[in-house]
Amino acid sequence: MTTADQTSVLFFNAAFYTAFATRDIQAMEQLWSKDKTIICTHPGWQPLTGREEVLESWRNILSNPEAPEVACHGERAVVYGDFAIVTCIEQLSDGQSAPEFLTATNVFVRAGTRWVLVHHQAGPANVDARTVEKKEKPALN
Repeated sequence: MTTADQTSVLFFNAAFYTAFATRDIQAMEQLWSKDKTIICTHPGWQPLTGREEVLESWRNILSNPEAPEVACHGERAVVYGDFAIVTCIEQLSDGQSAPEFLTATNVFVRAGTRWVLVHHQAGPANVDARTVEKKEKPALN
């Protein structure tokens, strides 16, 4: 059974992946906390800490025309009051070779009526593409 809080945090998780997929840095900036320390560890990178450092990394990734396309599958949310953890599988594709899969953890905190990111980490995963759950994404209107 999915709670209203789980549905809400999954909506904001989907918004994160939409911003990533559409390379929308303004939307990406809105999804990260403005008043909490934020941390991000991209695959193969050292951890980045602080809004300036994290968002600069996203500007570089999203503005790179050779950055792979990303899709999110198998999202699961656990909510602990004003704190939520989402785990999922990221599917990366360059349009030419077989997709690469990463496992990701996104940590959100409640900010009024919204959920905002305070942590994202993704890393290589041994995933059988046939087992990845693919489902319709919610409309982000």
